[in-house]
Amino acid sequence: MPQVRDAFAVLQATYNDGCTTPGNCAYFLTRVLTNLDDLYDSMKASPKGNGHFAGPLTWIRAMQRTLGGDFSFPNLKRHQKLMLGTRDKVNTWMQSHPDDYR
Repeated sequence: MPQVRDAFAVLQATYNDGCTTPGNCAYFLTRVLTNLDDLYDSMKASPKGNGHFAGPLTWIRAMQRTLGGDFSFPNLKRHQKLMLGTRDKVNTWMQSHPDDYR
């Protein structure tokens, strides 16, 4: 499992991609979901403890619950705003955190 800093770096790379390229949207949304899930797992496994990452863990878990285990492209597309909003919220938290995860 990647360290939190490494998982976050992979998530940040999604800012260079998007649904604007024809035929790329399904790949992009799946990638954002996978990267958020990986970051969640890294945070849960971190020796800093769940309390250290309380906000991001809550936001990612809420997104996961909303998706309800349906990772089909139509469902991801339906929840695109939530997924990207979660990514952006986590990104802001991580970059403004005193530990500076950039």
